[in-house]
Amino acid sequence: MRSFSPKMAVGALWQLRVRKRPFVLSHGINARCNLSCSFCEYWRHPGKEMSTPEIFKMLDDARAFGIGVYNAWTVEPMLRKDLPEILRHAKSLGLVTSLITNGHMLRQRADELADLDYLSVSIDGIESYRELRGIDLQDVLDGIKEAQKAGHEILINCVISGKNLDELEDLVHLAESLGTWISFEPLHESKGINEKVWDDLGIRDRPCYERAVSRLIDLKRNGAPIINSQTYLSMIKSLNPRFKCHASDIILHVASDGTIENCRVHKYPLGKVSDGLEDVWASSAKRRKQIVLGCQGCLFFGYVENSLLYELVPEVMAHYEWM
Repeated sequence: MRSFSPKMAVGALWQLRVRKRPFVLSHGINARCNLSCSFCEYWRHPGKEMSTPEIFKMLDDARAFGIGVYNAWTVEPMLRKDLPEILRHAKSLGLVTSLITNGHMLRQRADELADLDYLSVSIDGIESYRELRGIDLQDVLDGIKEAQKAGHEILINCVISGKNLDELEDLVHLAESLGTWISFEPLHESKGINEKVWDDLGIRDRPCYERAVSRLIDLKRNGAPIINSQTYLSMIKSLNPRFKCHASDIILHVASDGTIENCRVHKYPLGKVSDGLEDVWASSAKRRKQIVLGCQGCLFFGYVENSLLYELVPEVMAHYEWM
């Protein structure tokens, strides 16, 4: 498992706690996808994408602003031919690089990711995978193996839904057999998706769901390669976001067209990268605070775990296993 060096950890604390600036740039690197998952809203509204030079300029600005991590995700990063150049530029600036992919193109492009530090692949089921994603799981597994041959450590991301409750433990064992890590988070029923989709995929059988998550907690305690902290797993078992959200303090969100947003839930536009990251961050402080105060909370593990780390929660500091 890669971890931050002491120097990087001190830099993150200085950036977050002293300078009061975000440490992670989360970039929706494009507006297109090669899948059309029913529960995803992003592929439904393809729009403008930043050019390569615009992204390079944003990364330069981000580094000058104190950003330490660049995360490329959504809709499907590997559809960008210039992805290797973007990662290379980020890496040349000293940024830690991270990528989230559906894995469908991983077998073809794994050898182009030499400048990538963290690789996450979405797998939400085994028997249910084709129904959920519309493609053959074996294609993604073959891609993971190619990425491992290229030297990458892999995180499997699993979204828990009503379709895969009986497969969560099997997914943990799949991760063990592949030599990867695995994360879990419950399905977020976002706006803009037909209610029939949520009726079909949503978590409706609470006793079954709670038993499945309890089993994940047991597996975590017994050394399974689950990155989530026990604090987080206990929280999602109750589906109750009992934490103070610091997502908009930690993460700077940039959409594919260069719009800076407060978070992936509210997507409130704060400005454009062309306005300058520092200027947008300073001018949006009051609005970001208002949004957080009015938010009912979510259970995206990146938001919860990092917010708990921000609060220096001991169990999370000891047992959260990813970036």
